[in-house]
Amino acid sequence: MKNPSLLRTLFWCVDIGFIIYWLITFFKLIPAEYLYNDYSNPLLVDWNWSFFPLDIAVSFTGLMSLRLQKQKKANWQRWALVSLTLTFCSGLQAISFWILLTDFDPTWWIPNLFWQCAQSNAITKK
Repeated sequence: MKNPSLLRTLFWCVDIGFIIYWLITFFKLIPAEYLYNDYSNPLLVDWNWSFFPLDIAVSFTGLMSLRLQKQKKANWQRWALVSLTLTFCSGLQAISFWILLTDFDPTWWIPNLFWQCAQSNAITKK
C-alpha cells in the first residue's frame, strides 16, 4: 500500500460504488437489459442479495480506513487491508458463480474482475 493517493481513489470509487449499486438495486432502477440473465429467478435474486452484507462491510472498512488515514492514525492500513481482502472475495465469489453457470456477460464480469485485479495489485504493493 505504497501509493495512498491511488488507494484513496480506489476506495472512494469502490466503496461509494457499492453503496450506490445497492441503492439502485433496492429501488429497482437498473434497466432490464442490464440485469444479469435469469434475474427474475427468485434464487438468483437471493444470490445477488447474499452479497449485500459483504459489500457493505467492504464499504464500511474502506471508508473507515480513509477516515483513519485522514486523522493520521497508524491503524488505517489494517482497515485498508481488510477492505481490499473483502473486495477481492466479493469479486471472486461473483466470477466463480458465473463460471459455474458458463454465463459470460461483460457488463457483470468486467467490474468483478476489476475488483480482483485492483485489489490484488494494491495488496501486493509494498
